[in-house]
Amino acid sequence: MPGIIDADTHISEGEAMWSLIDKEMHSRRPVMLKAPEDTLYGPRNAFWLIDGNIFPKPSGKGSFRLITPSATKLESSRGDIAIACREMTDIPARLKDMDRLGVQTQVVFPTLFLIYLTDDTALEVALCRAYNRFLAQACAKARGRMRWIVVPPLKSIDESVKELKWAKDNGAVGVFFRGIEGGWTLDSPYLFPIYRAANDLDLPICIHTGAGCPLFLTLFSVERNHTFGHSRVQPLLAFRDIIANNIPEQFPRLKFGFIEASAGWVPFLLHILKRLFKEKWKFSSDPDMFREYRIFVACEADEDVNYIARFTGEDHLIIGSDYGHQDPSEERQLVAALRAREDIPRALTDKILFDNPKFFYPLN
Repeated sequence: MPGIIDADTHISEGEAMWSLIDKEMHSRRPVMLKAPEDTLYGPRNAFWLIDGNIFPKPSGKGSFRLITPSATKLESSRGDIAIACREMTDIPARLKDMDRLGVQTQVVFPTLFLIYLTDDTALEVALCRAYNRFLAQACAKARGRMRWIVVPPLKSIDESVKELKWAKDNGAVGVFFRGIEGGWTLDSPYLFPIYRAANDLDLPICIHTGAGCPLFLTLFSVERNHTFGHSRVQPLLAFRDIIANNIPEQFPRLKFGFIEASAGWVPFLLHILKRLFKEKWKFSSDPDMFREYRIFVACEADEDVNYIARFTGEDHLIIGSDYGHQDPSEERQLVAALRAREDIPRALTDKILFDNPKFFYPLN
C-alpha cells in the first residue's frame, strides 16, 4: 500500500453538499425527487431537480445513468460500498475501505458534473462553488490521503480562475474537464485563460469521460448505445484537438491527463495525427511527444499495457479504479488486478501505481 495512488475515484453527490450553496441561490439548489418503481426508470427512481430538469435521466433518448442520488432503490440496496463512503460523509470509513484495497491515496472526481447541467451561468457558478467547498472540507479530514479535482464554472472565465486559485489553496490537485465543454472543444481560445491559470498554479487539466456536449447527448439512448458516443469518446476528440493545435506549446508547464477512457486508442490517434502532419510531425518518437507535451493517459488493468507503453512511454501511464461507481470501467480490486499481471514488468507496474500519478498530480 505505501505510496499507491488511485488516480480516478468518485463521489456520489448528496444532500449535504447542497447545504453549502450560496445563500442567494438557496431556492435554486438541487432538490431530490422520487418516483414509483413502476415507471420507465424502474429502480433508478430518484433524481436531482436542477434548473427544471431531472438528473440523471436513466432511460430513453438523451439518457445517462449515475450513482447519484444514493436514494434510488438500485443505489440504496448496494452492498459493496456504504452510502456514507460514496457520499464522503464518513471519511474514516472510506479510509478503511482504502486500506482494505491497498491504496494510500485517492484522487476524487465528480459524478453529477459528468453531465452538462445548466445553461444558466449564475446557477453553474453556485453549483460548482458548493461542490468545491464540500470536497475541500471532506478531503481535509483524510490526513492527506484523499485529494480532489476542482470543477470550474466554465461559463464564467473570471469565476473559473477564482475557483482554481481558491482550490489550489485548499488541496485540489487538478482541474476537471470533459472532452467537449458545452459548445467549446478543448482547443478553443475561450478556455485559454483557464489553462494559463492552471499552468501558473501547477494544476493539471484532467479530461474525464463525461457528457459535456448536450448536442451529442440528445442523439443516444443509454439502453441501446450505452455511454460510448456521448461520453466515452469525447476525451479522444480532445486528445486530437489539443495536439493538432499545439496547445501544450502555449502553456509550457501545463500537464494534460485523459481519464477513464481506456488507453488502447493511443496508437490509432497517433497514426491519425502523424498522417495529418506528415513531414511536419516534429517528434522523433511517440514517447517524445508524450514527454514534451506532458500528456498522461489512464489505462485499465486488463489492457495490453506493455503495447500501449511503447507509444506513451513508461512514464506517462496512470490508472484509476473508478471507486464508487458500478459500471464496466470500475475496477475496485485495482491493485490486486494489476499486481497479478505477470506479463507486465514490476518496474512498469510501480510507475503506473505510484511514480507517474505522483508526478501528474502535484502530490509532493
